[in-house]
Amino acid sequence: MNSGPGSVDVRKIQLTGGSTYTLSLPKPWIEQMELNPRDGVRVDWRPSGALRLSPLNRANFQTRTVAINAANLPKDSLHDHLMGAYISGVDKIIISFESQQKRTLNKQIRRFLRNTRGFETMNESETKVELLCLLRASEMPLTASINRMYSQLSSIIRDIVSVIGGESNEILNDANDREAEVDALLYLVQRQVAISLDSHFVASSLKLSRNQAVEYSNLARSLERMMDHALIMAELTSNSTIQSMANIELVLPQIENWQKAIKQLMINIRTKDSHEIEAARHQLKDSQNEITFLEEQLMTNRNNANSELYLFRLLESIRRICAYARDFGEVLLNIKLHDESYTSTQ
Repeated sequence: MNSGPGSVDVRKIQLTGGSTYTLSLPKPWIEQMELNPRDGVRVDWRPSGALRLSPLNRANFQTRTVAINAANLPKDSLHDHLMGAYISGVDKIIISFESQQKRTLNKQIRRFLRNTRGFETMNESETKVELLCLLRASEMPLTASINRMYSQLSSIIRDIVSVIGGESNEILNDANDREAEVDALLYLVQRQVAISLDSHFVASSLKLSRNQAVEYSNLARSLERMMDHALIMAELTSNSTIQSMANIELVLPQIENWQKAIKQLMINIRTKDSHEIEAARHQLKDSQNEITFLEEQLMTNRNNANSELYLFRLLESIRRICAYARDFGEVLLNIKLHDESYTSTQ
């Protein structure tokens, strides 16, 4: 007999009326779910062959809440705890504190609200703040967030190429804002994935299996890491020292190779063509090898000028965005093979 979550028992299928198969449900489960006769229960037939039962009356009304007592936290760590709650899928955050802490804590709360999507302050007093998420995890497809991350990443790389080509570095003035948006979108994807792992309703709404959701999180992480290095490249490119270098254009062919490869990989989120994915990954590997050769040349030059040190750092970041793009392609292959796999009974 099932006594609670985690317990297992075996129940026999009954044949009723000669054509209907029935299975009794555990009474403790019925009581805990607050079900009554004639209430609806959703039955999901999983690819593994398992059936999942879910009460319809609990599908859309569950709210996960966490209470944080700031007095018990290490100094200046409230923001980190709020981000942890956000990414874990919490819907409501109740922050309590002593009245003299309010001014310092408000700064961390405002930073949290800037770095996330959907949370708003609902109630506020001298000793308590309540934050509530107004954005449902199922409302924004993961692909939309990933496409937006790619858009911001590719735009900053295009601007870097333009500055190297002679345009004003003012077009890179908002590089930090673009990088911050990519970070916020990564946090949103991680939050959605965490919620989808707990709620099959959300996973179904996103039209992704849980394995796919995890891999999409890996795609977002790769884009975020590329954006970190794109920001470094933007800062280096904006420096007047590197702009005046005669050999700065050495980096352009490798940047262009990356642009072509990552564009092809983004297309293959939908098409999943093994030949195109592998071709892009090989193209990126060739760029990595070429950059390594250029770095070795710079390292063997004992009379490196300060400008060439800037070039070395720029090459390093280009090499790293190529490496993360190859990881991106590897994740696409993981998704493709998982989608093509099937289960069989031994």
